[in-house]
Amino acid sequence: METNKILSSLCYFSVFFAPFLFPIIVYFVAKDQQLKSHSKRAFFSHILPFLTIIILAIISLFTFNTFGDGAGFALIGGFILAFIVNLIVFIWNIVQGIKVLM
Repeated sequence: METNKILSSLCYFSVFFAPFLFPIIVYFVAKDQQLKSHSKRAFFSHILPFLTIIILAIISLFTFNTFGDGAGFALIGGFILAFIVNLIVFIWNIVQGIKVLM
């Protein structure tokens, strides 16, 4: 197997062991443009779940201040939506890592 393919797939599979660190290191160390492209895509896909949690936290703060008792339903819906988005991104990373190896 080619080293660039292995490193590209590891950028996606790093969701298991070093989500932010590994793709950034590969991006700045690699000279191959395709490897840089995969590491950048993997990095952004690893940031997306983190951003959904941040957005959910901000929305929940405003919701509790505005709606009071009815905010629980909005918060539960937000958690379900964030879980679905994070699961899709997680599965997408695994699929992309396998596709790169093929």
